[in-house]
Amino acid sequence: MGLLTGILTLPLAPLRGTAWVVDQVLLAAEREYYDPEPVRAQLAALVDDLANGRVDAEEFDRREDALLDRLDEIEEYRRRPGNGS
Repeated sequence: MGLLTGILTLPLAPLRGTAWVVDQVLLAAEREYYDPEPVRAQLAALVDDLANGRVDAEEFDRREDALLDRLDEIEEYRRRPGNGS
């Protein structure tokens, strides 16, 4: 960036800084939302709940399907270019 450009765009610096912060927050939120570990932990807890009689088979199937669908969504997101880990 040239000196003249830097001087002329100086009033926009707070806006650029704010945009950078928003981008960082969005990236952190996406990383957290698309992390498969919490879903796997929920699946393990659900299996434990079934084994200990805290949920019946019907409730287990319903919740397991939802969690497996979530894992599929996460896997699909991670396969997209630029999103994988």
